[in-house]
Amino acid sequence: MKNSSRIAAGVAGAVAGYIAMFALFSLLDFGNRADPITSGLLALFVYCPIGAIAGVVFASWLVTRSGKDASNGGVTRNSLKSLGIVALLCVAAAATYIGVAYMTATPWLNRNGANPLLVFEVRFPAGVAVPTSAQGITIELQTDLNTMPGEVTPAAFYRDGDQPVIAGEVELAFRTSHRQLAVTIQGQPSRIYPIDLTARAPHTPELGTWRRLGDGSEIRYRAKWPGKT
Repeated sequence: MKNSSRIAAGVAGAVAGYIAMFALFSLLDFGNRADPITSGLLALFVYCPIGAIAGVVFASWLVTRSGKDASNGGVTRNSLKSLGIVALLCVAAAATYIGVAYMTATPWLNRNGANPLLVFEVRFPAGVAVPTSAQGITIELQTDLNTMPGEVTPAAFYRDGDQPVIAGEVELAFRTSHRQLAVTIQGQPSRIYPIDLTARAPHTPELGTWRRLGDGSEIRYRAKWPGKT
């Protein structure tokens, strides 16, 4: 427990030394005003790490001074252990940052292959005129990142009682939870259907439940990933 507390004190000393050196560098304006970027990099990666090392050594000396191992060897040993932990934490933080930046910089839904598809069916109220071919029907997936034209599949059109049903698909290119599908039949107002999929749009083997729009039309859909049925 004592050894752990000494190492923890050393880590705290490193953090305090880093912050103190950064504050001192900023307050005393040691940097080159003609080249503030270089000065800032020197502060972050040269002067502040020196402050962190000084903070580790000072904190280790303080906690070992009152213990049984107050020799230079004890201070050095605890300082090195603390610095090792600080280095591991820095590496972990950098790896986390790089991973998050990589995942969010270009939010492709499938980086390593073809895009998954949004497969959908739209069921209209009885009496609505619906073309029996692709002509006169426009499909567009709208997101906060892009828009993507879709296609209908006339061979999959059918009637559910006296209600016409159209079917089609559109590519899901980006990772976002803000999606809606615009279905426009020539001569009729566009119908905008919210698509309630998570950002990663996991594959589902079957269409979901019908979701009703205010005009009485309904939509159901699923995400279909490449290589899956």
